[in-house]
Formats: sequence, C-alpha cells, structure tokens
Amino acid sequence: MLAGLTVGFTVGATTIAHADFRVCNATQELVGVSIGYRARTGWITEGWWHVEPTKCKTLIEGPLASRYYYLYAEDALRGGRWDGPVNMCVAEREFKITGVNDCYARGFQKSGFREYDTGNQQSWMVQLIDEAQSSDTNTNTQ
Repeated sequence: MLAGLTVGFTVGATTIAHADFRVCNATQELVGVSIGYRARTGWITEGWWHVEPTKCKTLIEGPLASRYYYLYAEDALRGGRWDGPVNMCVAEREFKITGVNDCYARGFQKSGFREYDTGNQQSWMVQLIDEAQSSDTNTNTQ
C-alpha cells in the first residue's frame, strides 16, 4: 500500500434498499476499481470501473451470490493503491478474466486484492478514502 492512501472499514446498516456491491470514492481523485469473486465457473476478476471523486459505482447488480469479494483500486493521478494480500489477475484495459493462476503467462498482470467478508448480506458498499480522512467504511444492507 502506498503512503497517503489506506482502506479501513466499519460495518453498519443503511436505509437504501438496493441489493448490489457498490464502491464509493470519497477522495478528490479519479479511482480505477476492479473486483474478484468466486463464480460457478471458477474465479473471476473484472475491471476497470472509473469512479469519479465523491461518486459511487455499482460493480455487481442484484443480490450478492458469494460471501467473499475481493477489491483492488488505484488512484489514477497519484498512483496510490487500495490493495491486499490475495493475488488475482488484472489487465491494463477493461477486462473479465477467468482464473487467478499464471497471470503473467496468460498475458495479464497480477495485483493484490483485499478480501471483504460480506457475511452473506444481500448488499455491500466499500468507501475509499484518503489516509488523511478519519475512516473508510464498508456498509452492508439487508
């Protein structure tokens, strides 16, 4: 994780009735986001969603089908990252990749994703913030 950016979380219910996985960008910079999850066909990574400052994007629409989701994000201007220890494949441009092994051999890059345990909730939100701000949040809704 680069200096200046961090991801933390608190969990709480919201009154929004949407069932989806959303990422909100509470920074002042454009952020590129990718997500990983386990599907019936195996591991999938998808990206890039461009989330403008103070905006949110829905990465998965509808009720969540998995308990665990994995997120990797980059600050487009400063190069900071929100990452974690779970390696998955990514590409430079828009992508949907099946499998997390042999990323380089298959022509992809490898990035460390952070795991989010949604506790089988129907909805989940991750809020990305700068380290200088007080807290980042993940919010689940039922």
